[in-house]
Amino acid sequence: MSATIRAFPAAAGPQNSHQTMSVKTRFAPSPTGYLHIGGVRTALFNWLYARHHGGTYVLRIEDTDQERSTEEAIQVILDGLAWLQLDADEGPFFQTHRYDRYREAIARLLEQGDAYHCYCTREELEAMRAAQLAAKQKPRYDGRCRNRTEPREGVEPVIRFRNPDEGSVVFEDHVRGRIRIANSELDDLVLMRSDGHPTYNFSVVIDDMDMAMSLVIRGEDHINNTPRQINIYRALGAEPPEYAHVPLIMGPDGARLSKRHGAVSVLHYRQAGFLPEALLNYLVRLGWSHGDQEIFSVDEMIELFDIGDVNKSASTFDIEKLTWLNQHYIKNADPERLVPELLWQLEHMGVTADAERDLEGIVRSLQERSTTMLEMAQGAQFFFHDFDSYHEKAAKQHLRPVVLEPMRKVRAELAALDEWNAGSVHEVINGVANALELKLGKVAQPIRVAVSGGPVSPPIDQTLALLGRDKTLERIDSAIAFIEARAAAQAG
Repeated sequence: MSATIRAFPAAAGPQNSHQTMSVKTRFAPSPTGYLHIGGVRTALFNWLYARHHGGTYVLRIEDTDQERSTEEAIQVILDGLAWLQLDADEGPFFQTHRYDRYREAIARLLEQGDAYHCYCTREELEAMRAAQLAAKQKPRYDGRCRNRTEPREGVEPVIRFRNPDEGSVVFEDHVRGRIRIANSELDDLVLMRSDGHPTYNFSVVIDDMDMAMSLVIRGEDHINNTPRQINIYRALGAEPPEYAHVPLIMGPDGARLSKRHGAVSVLHYRQAGFLPEALLNYLVRLGWSHGDQEIFSVDEMIELFDIGDVNKSASTFDIEKLTWLNQHYIKNADPERLVPELLWQLEHMGVTADAERDLEGIVRSLQERSTTMLEMAQGAQFFFHDFDSYHEKAAKQHLRPVVLEPMRKVRAELAALDEWNAGSVHEVINGVANALELKLGKVAQPIRVAVSGGPVSPPIDQTLALLGRDKTLERIDSAIAFIEARAAAQAG
């Protein structure tokens, strides 16, 4: 999937009432790192809210941080969302294609007196901060350039927002209820850097305003940004959207989720063998619930999701719970659904799947005991290619001279079968065991090691039926030769 550039919607005029607006949400990741599960949950909540209300869900890539944004990170975002089928109704849009619009808005704010040029140097700002900290004051810009009328030679200015000095910003958060922030707590934030790049707090307002967003669902770490953004909206004569700040996802140790907890690229979970429906089901329950229900189809999520039901408290990431859900989805899936995921895993393991193989049958034989699709693919490899060696412990235990007689008898009777299926294979192995007065496992397990290379496979009758007559006989012959050669070497 490539990053297709889309035309950005035309600027919308000031919105006076959200009651007349259609539901519109957005996911707006910054490609300065990989899309991890915290971002995916934000995308999911926005997607579900839009779908539940028959609204529009937008994907916007906030790539104005040119030093840290990468094409690779953009592609991971697009590929991850595509894998999860969180399809956008509009986008992806890219902020770097919006600079003319940002400059237009800046010019308006400057003309109105709601923005000004600030010529303070980095050294002056650091000295200001140090002095405030020494005086046990909250570090903030003190507005010393607010009324400056002359440029400063040799200094490229930033453009700051002239935040109101009095009053408060009040907004109703869909998760946290009413939030009030005094304007005296807010300083004059930078809208545009000296190099002409807009800042996050400015560009996000222009974008959400132009795209007529009705509800912004994002992490609670943005709460402090919201009053600043609302003031910019009002300076531009626009009504801000509504907001919902969802709690963060924490690691099991109570610390904010990091790489050591699982905050890795969402595509890592595909590589690890998780199904998208399992990951979405797990993430929707991190902070949201519907009674005691644990298992949700995507259709059920859309029907039942309400942003007002999101908890205020942080959620804890639990890989064991995710794995349990994944196993549930694998176990209960139609084998046809799992075939593409199995083929994807095999391809990334360098295994070419034989088109003549009964892929659904192989899935069916393995899905009961597989917790991940990676585990299933690892267990299925022997169906598709020969192995160079046997599992050492399994060979030592089961490929011994004592099994040569039952193996030869099994081999001869399998070769003589009129029909090759699990039932006829079972009769052969069971019959040989009875004839030689051996327990079934004493015959079946050496055959399993012979054909799979290791001690674990689906039931032996299913395994041989899926492997096919020719390949089964070939591998039994190889095992017999292995046993004979090792015995000869030991004797010599």
